Amino acid sequence: MSNKSKLDIKVVDGSGSLYAKEPKVYPREIEGRFQRLRTIAVFWLLGMFYAFPWISVGGQQIVLFDLPARRFHIFGMTFWPQDFYLLTLLLIMAALSLFFFTAVAGRLWCGYACPQTVWTEVFLWMERKIEGNRNARMRLDAAPWTAEKIWRKSAKQLVWITFALWTGFTFVGFFTPIRELGAEVATGTLGGWETFWILFYGFATYGNAGYLREQVCKYMCPYARFQSAMFDHDTLVISYDETRGEPRAHRKRNAARFAPASASLDAANPLDPEVPAGQQRVLGDCIDCLACVQVCPTGIDIRNGLQIECIACAACIDACDAVMDKMEYPRGLIRYTTDNALLGRPKRLLRPRTMIYAGILAGVIAAFSWLVGARDAVIIEVLHDRNALFREISQGAIENSYNVKLVNKTDADKTVSLRTESDLPLRMIGKPSVTLAPNEVFSLPLTLRADRGTTSGRQPIVVLVLDAQGTELARGDSHFFAPEQP
Repeated sequence: MSNKSKLDIKVVDGSGSLYAKEPKVYPREIEGRFQRLRTIAVFWLLGMFYAFPWISVGGQQIVLFDLPARRFHIFGMTFWPQDFYLLTLLLIMAALSLFFFTAVAGRLWCGYACPQTVWTEVFLWMERKIEGNRNARMRLDAAPWTAEKIWRKSAKQLVWITFALWTGFTFVGFFTPIRELGAEVATGTLGGWETFWILFYGFATYGNAGYLREQVCKYMCPYARFQSAMFDHDTLVISYDETRGEPRAHRKRNAARFAPASASLDAANPLDPEVPAGQQRVLGDCIDCLACVQVCPTGIDIRNGLQIECIACAACIDACDAVMDKMEYPRGLIRYTTDNALLGRPKRLLRPRTMIYAGILAGVIAAFSWLVGARDAVIIEVLHDRNALFREISQGAIENSYNVKLVNKTDADKTVSLRTESDLPLRMIGKPSVTLAPNEVFSLPLTLRADRGTTSGRQPIVVLVLDAQGTELARGDSHFFAPEQP
């Protein structure tokens, strides 16, 4: 290299800009078994997102994250701040699931369940309905502005913005009861924070799914950067069978692909079982139609090998299979396979990595299920009176006062009573009991009395919460204070 500094070397595109502009990707619509699976996934995931806030059971929205009240209502269960350790387990389960499925079959999350992928598919569907197929959209973008172009572009923007705002409204409906939110929108009394989050999430949906699209996957998503750490030679990934596909060339359907082998080759290539014995391949099965490139939502050519931009949507598989059917060639030129399989080695689904992931994931799921089922129906917190540790009454008896906070974590009325458990001869003044409404937080006063000379100093006690049948529901620790005895 010359003595000229590397800092003086500039990479420019044809326009002289320091940065090459990313060309717009126009993915072509394709049908096939994998695209049907993706469509089912889109309907299922968006159906849950848009329907769940409107479903109520017993007057309670089945999914509601009530932040002001610090309660999460999920499918008939109410989770309180004391249950946030369960959230930690959920996050661990999500991470382990991601590791496991990525190790087994690559970026399944990206191709089928990622919100960016799901909403982009919906925005693309709306774009196709208004502007037409791939070629029509390319012609429309390249054409000068006419009345038809203005109408189609305006209609698309109106539909996109409406859908994005509805998405933002639904998102806020998971945190504010959606029927109340709808009434506020209808009457124009929507609060400032609700308005902000509806617009914010709507704008994020509109920008990410409408314009950024594959740029989010290629440049903004961190998952693509560390996925390779979870891949190995037995991970199922979308691959182009180069041995079978090369040399690629355009040809007619009945073009000869094989010819007698040379003298040094007396058998078919074991990595290419399609080659008859005693012959060699002169034309690959790839006809260089570029269908796999045209359907790719990130605009890559899968024939160049696995790339960081590939989101494993399998559109290229469906497109290639359709071409193979027309050419009367076997399917699978592009397919889910492993590096070892392409090299003629056996596939290994069960291997140390996947078994470890599966074992840990199963253990965490079992622990989470047990902890959810074993949660206390009632929370108790025993707070000693801060104004006076104790007070002496007639005949030298000692009394301590407490404020017992009770939380009914269930969605049904629950009648409870209190009982003490201690080595001290304590008497409970009155019969503290209460009927707690669903998810109610209640403060119940409690007074305990000890006769003169029966206790001294600070002694531990336990307050039990019992249901109507006398079954223990929860217990809280505290102390009973008395004057020090000589």
